[in-house]
Amino acid sequence: MQTASKLDTELPLTSSVTLKNRFFKAAMSEQLGDSDHNPTPELFKLYETWAKGGAGICVTGNLMVDRNALGEPKNVVLDHQSDLSKFREWVRHGTENNTQLWAQLNHPGKQIPSFISSEPVAPSAIALEGELEKGFKKPRAMTEQEINDVIKAFARTAELAKEVGFQGVQIHSAHGYLVNQFLSPRHNQRDDQWGGSVENRQRFVIEVFKAIRNAVGDTFPIGIKLNSADFMKDGLSEEESMGVVKALSEAGIDLIEVSGGTYESPAMMGVDLKESTKKREAYFLEYAIKARQHTNKVLVVTGGFRSAAAMNEALQENACDMIGLGRPMAMQPDLPQKAMDNPDFKIEVAIKSTGFEILDKIAMLDLTWYEAQLSLMGKGKQPNSSLSGWNVLLQTLGNMGSYAFRKRRA
Repeated sequence: MQTASKLDTELPLTSSVTLKNRFFKAAMSEQLGDSDHNPTPELFKLYETWAKGGAGICVTGNLMVDRNALGEPKNVVLDHQSDLSKFREWVRHGTENNTQLWAQLNHPGKQIPSFISSEPVAPSAIALEGELEKGFKKPRAMTEQEINDVIKAFARTAELAKEVGFQGVQIHSAHGYLVNQFLSPRHNQRDDQWGGSVENRQRFVIEVFKAIRNAVGDTFPIGIKLNSADFMKDGLSEEESMGVVKALSEAGIDLIEVSGGTYESPAMMGVDLKESTKKREAYFLEYAIKARQHTNKVLVVTGGFRSAAAMNEALQENACDMIGLGRPMAMQPDLPQKAMDNPDFKIEVAIKSTGFEILDKIAMLDLTWYEAQLSLMGKGKQPNSSLSGWNVLLQTLGNMGSYAFRKRRA
């Protein structure tokens, strides 16, 4: 006998906010900002498409809190120099069909390509390692004043997000960006109140959350994207991550999205999976189950879900409250509706290689191939599963010019 689906059931998020279903479109870098880092009509169309596809929450790609600290050239920035009318238009399109549109707030820290910044900042002056060190400069350690300024920048952007109509904000504290760098003992080796002990390393994210809460009020939803672990030597451990879950829950966070890994160790891409993980599809379910002991907040697991059966099983087991989807939504923007309508729904996601591994790496195809799909949707077209790696490589060269061979991330 088949268990009734929970995918289309409502979910209370706060005392005043109820989500229409359990689908959470996770953040993906769209690279669709204009030359002034404002949202474009392509973003309007893309998020309207996702909203009509049935998701309960859609989260934007990186909305940078500092226009002098961009992770990628076409990032959108929300600050007092922004054209707020364009953000209001984005929200109008992205909230159709009773979908909530949340702004993901981010600062890249040291994860700024060297062609964008010659002197990035980070908790400590520690360079990225492996292949990444070729495309990223060694950072300068932040001063106390700079740390406080960035905390204020997060709060300012959150306040503006609320003003233009976003229905929630998410702090990006995963994948090796600045907030994650503060949490990591590998990347944060400060000897002041912002580093050293676990309590000191988590001080930054707690202060960012408190500043945002003060800026947006008690009832505006605030979430966080948090690494279950960094999956690298001396990085944030699972035990330390659980401590962050507990501290943020006690502070009043509303939603926790679980991810993992960094661009030095990309667990969020599904590398080196255990057999038990492959059977359950989602990468971080085991962590989420443990996190239940430390929080009663809404839990989202992102990464790996490919079938309605696995999604429903995770919800039925109370492993998570919402199903986070990134790359699958780049291929089927109406995936939520299809999965709710068909209990046997499945999707396969696979990029098309150029046939040359070195060219795939140069073009960053594991990311740019999906960005190309978002660009198609932004033009009102359907995603193209047959899109060749060569086409994406050439498009990358055309869009980036002399920057095409530099390292990028999503």
